[in-house]
Amino acid sequence: MRRRLLAMGLGLAALSAHAAERFFDDFSYADLQQLRAGGWTPRTQAGHPGVEGASWSEQQLQLLADPAQRGNRLLRLSASTDGSGAGTRQAQLCHQRKYLEGTYAARVRFSDAPTQGIDGDPVIQTFYAVTPLRFDYDPEFSELDWEYLPNGGWGSAQTRLYGIAWQTVQLNPWKSYNQAHEEFGSLQGWHQLMMQVGDGQVRLFLDGRQIAQHGGRNVPVSPMSINFNLWFSPGGLLPSSAAPRVYEQDVDWVFHARKELLSPAQVEAAVAAYRAAGQARVDGVPAAQPALPSPCDF
Repeated sequence: MRRRLLAMGLGLAALSAHAAERFFDDFSYADLQQLRAGGWTPRTQAGHPGVEGASWSEQQLQLLADPAQRGNRLLRLSASTDGSGAGTRQAQLCHQRKYLEGTYAARVRFSDAPTQGIDGDPVIQTFYAVTPLRFDYDPEFSELDWEYLPNGGWGSAQTRLYGIAWQTVQLNPWKSYNQAHEEFGSLQGWHQLMMQVGDGQVRLFLDGRQIAQHGGRNVPVSPMSINFNLWFSPGGLLPSSAAPRVYEQDVDWVFHARKELLSPAQVEAAVAAYRAAGQARVDGVPAAQPALPSPCDF
């Protein structure tokens, strides 16, 4: 009996140690300075992806009270365009580059229409993990994407959500190697987006339902940064106008469990437990040694 109790105790200790290698953030920061102290980097450098000549700015990020839940706070990304490159502002936020196998999840609010101006620009709303592309067809490139296109784009006018696992890519001229799944129709509102990476597979879950499984060379091979961005697809903007069109995307929380393949219900339970314990931010995922630059560092 004593031996069995000892074994149970060791098992619980191992489980606790394993569970400690998790990252959780519910964006309860008062301001962007606190956000940066939490390991996040707002993007400020111009360049891919998006409209040529567009800017990326931390001014496109906001931390605000949740209008639907008293005491809760949200991260808001906004992007605006007047139809020109110089008049387009996009948003991106990157965490440290140290994530690979395990479970990724976030609760995100997508929007189908702008909060200001006429509707119709090809806007992309995202949650993803990525290793920066060093050169065309970089074999170390890795990326897992959720990309929502409420106004279509990329050769199709259909509203859809992409779930993508990448092998590698060439930017110009564009040529990509990946596996993609598309969910058609509006996803206006809040959704849980989840990705599992393990056992040589990538599994994608939308609101608790597995919708895709990818494998082979599309499984990530190098540490990635967790990211959110909001941008416009090049070549499809509506004509220039004096009144800018403004789109928003909100994030409630983000979560990662290193080398654990958790179910959507287990992720929800973990998030609820953190919140019940008053833990707004947890980071037990070991940092890369040496530190690796994230996409927002370039």
